Amino acid sequence: VWNERGLVGQAEVILTEALIDAMTFWCAGYRNVTAAYGVEGLTEDHLATFKRLAVRRVLIAFDRDDAGERGAEKAAERLMAEGIECYRVQFPKGMDANEYALKVTPADKSLGLLIRKAVWLGQGAAPADAPGQHVEDVPTSQTTPPADAVPLTEPPSLAAEETAAPAPAADIAAEVSDDEVIVSFASGADTRRYRVRGLAKNLSAEVLKVNVLASKGEAYHVDSFDLYAARARGHYITQAAKELACREDVIKLDLGRILLKLEALQAERIRGALTREPAAPKMNAADEAEALALLKTPDLLARIVADFDACGLVGEATNKLVGYLATTSRKLGGPLAIVVQSSSAAGKSSLMDAVLAFMPEEERIKYSAMTGQSLFYMGETNLKHKILAIAEEEGASRASYALKLLQSEGELTIASTGKDATTGNLVTQQYRVEGPVMIFLTTTAIEIDEELLNRCMVLSVDEGRAQTEAIHRLQRARRTLAGLKAKQGKAHLLKLHQNAQRLLRTLAVVNPYADRLTFLSDKTRTRRDHEKYLTLIDTIALLHQHQRPVRTMLDAGQAVEYIEVTAGDIAQANAIAHEVLGRSLDELPPQTRRLLASVVEHVRGQAKAQAEVRFTRKDVREATGWGDTQLKVHLARLVELEYLLTHRAERGQGFAYELLFDGDASTAVHLSGLIDTAGLHDYDGQRSGAQAQRSAPGRGAVGLRSGAVQAVPSADKPALARLPADEADEDAQTHVLRPNGKHPSYVVTPLAAEARQ
Repeated sequence: VWNERGLVGQAEVILTEALIDAMTFWCAGYRNVTAAYGVEGLTEDHLATFKRLAVRRVLIAFDRDDAGERGAEKAAERLMAEGIECYRVQFPKGMDANEYALKVTPADKSLGLLIRKAVWLGQGAAPADAPGQHVEDVPTSQTTPPADAVPLTEPPSLAAEETAAPAPAADIAAEVSDDEVIVSFASGADTRRYRVRGLAKNLSAEVLKVNVLASKGEAYHVDSFDLYAARARGHYITQAAKELACREDVIKLDLGRILLKLEALQAERIRGALTREPAAPKMNAADEAEALALLKTPDLLARIVADFDACGLVGEATNKLVGYLATTSRKLGGPLAIVVQSSSAAGKSSLMDAVLAFMPEEERIKYSAMTGQSLFYMGETNLKHKILAIAEEEGASRASYALKLLQSEGELTIASTGKDATTGNLVTQQYRVEGPVMIFLTTTAIEIDEELLNRCMVLSVDEGRAQTEAIHRLQRARRTLAGLKAKQGKAHLLKLHQNAQRLLRTLAVVNPYADRLTFLSDKTRTRRDHEKYLTLIDTIALLHQHQRPVRTMLDAGQAVEYIEVTAGDIAQANAIAHEVLGRSLDELPPQTRRLLASVVEHVRGQAKAQAEVRFTRKDVREATGWGDTQLKVHLARLVELEYLLTHRAERGQGFAYELLFDGDASTAVHLSGLIDTAGLHDYDGQRSGAQAQRSAPGRGAVGLRSGAVQAVPSADKPALARLPADEADEDAQTHVLRPNGKHPSYVVTPLAAEARQ
């Protein structure tokens, strides 16, 4: 053990990584020092010596690099296991004891400063006596200390000047603003002032490039340089000393203290940048009670639509409700995604902004456009359970692949090359972004990317004349006194809904009726639409979580909280799915479907006067009032899908159209195949099934007379009478007649074998 004699009688010992560093402390007057032999060089002889000499505390002064940090942690673990207190002496990044003592002089004072600022490595609060201070209750050693032993870690030169010692760098007086740090040092009648700018731009621990203005009276020197670059720092010290008429060692000491102060501020900024998330504003008791009362409103969905109306968004009842539910689904494991599709100036952005305004600011992120790889570098958890809104789908075209992947997989990963912080070599680094995230887009395009369309629910803005007139009335009303009052009430409503959203918890949702639900299966894309339908039901249940009991299930010893879906949730989801998902499955976009209905009405009116009806774009423009640009796009779509046939005009100029479609062009939509909720019964969690007489959810009723057919009643159809089964078969199984959509036909479905009772 190097310098074992210097440790005799010392309760506090400095442990360095190498002999040259230990000699540096020894030459600076700190004789209670010894050396390990590398970062892994703490030996059993060291431990035995420390215990024999009753060493109470060890200050680990290993190099300030990655290897030194790891070695210090391991050494501290071994020492603390023996009951020895451990502190970490922290040099500037990349420095060791010898390099620091040579650059920041005088070494006895600069090293003493670091000793007093050593960081506690143990658990809980640090001991009351700081490193470098005299400890009265030092245990006596069996070995008698020599007469010239130096008490603890204070060198003789520093002990005599304790009252004049500089303050620790982290504690020096400084005026800190967003991009400016001002520090002043007094020496006799002279005061040196340093103004540092540019610290906010340094978010890397390897660079500290700043602009430093040093002044004394009317003399000054200013320059921009990297404080971690020794040559640039030395040049600045030389020039500043000349301009301020000071000794170089004075400027060097000032700059060293400023460097340590800036390093502490930089570390705080880096930590803040890595963990920065908008903090949710704290709710007072009154706000929380009002938000909770909103969530407990019996007819909550109708209340939400009414509040949208009160905030100035007229009409669009289904779109407003679906937008609100979709953004709420961010708290589920697989959120919904929304695309608002409309013509230019129809109000799609207004709809998006209105929905986003109801959501907490800290849980929504909105961009005008995104580059191809921007999503991969968003931060691992910056998007988790958040809303990602993009003003125009075209602005996210380059990021469409990442958006699709984030929606399907729930996370993004990318391998990218970058420099290793230690070696400077190029290495492969992995970036990961966790979901789930709710995606909200708007677009004016008629043709939406099929991959994106499959993953999103498409909302269409009402472009009818009645809606336009309603918007005009609202715009005029905003200029009145009543409109001014409504504007004041809008802020309160938005705050109320934002607080209500903050009270919603991320809970699991269980649907006890899931095995009885039905959905179309005639297209492969309904596989995703079915998932949207189920998520819509879950979201409605999640929104009503404060009106439901929260149940707990033990899974592998962990408690999992969940709420259950009710039949009412399914009924509300069905009403929304008919309009939204039914429109999504239509081969015609909503605007094109409306144009087709107008064309059919125009042709039928003309057919009364002539047998064969052909019409031009001008005829349609005059009949519908649509703009010529809109008509070109939508008529081309109808021609492509063979709803219309084009002919050359009589004089060869332009085209005439002939209607080929002879069906119902109504814009009313309906999603066939959904279960009629009138046949569902309230679920009782205390029983094994939906009702006492049922064996399980989705099973047939127990105890029905054999040879009878049970009819499932529907809201718009009377219940069917019981029909006798085949009399020749005494054990004929029970059948259920289910309505097939809105058509007047019925499908007879045999029940499962275990239900034949």
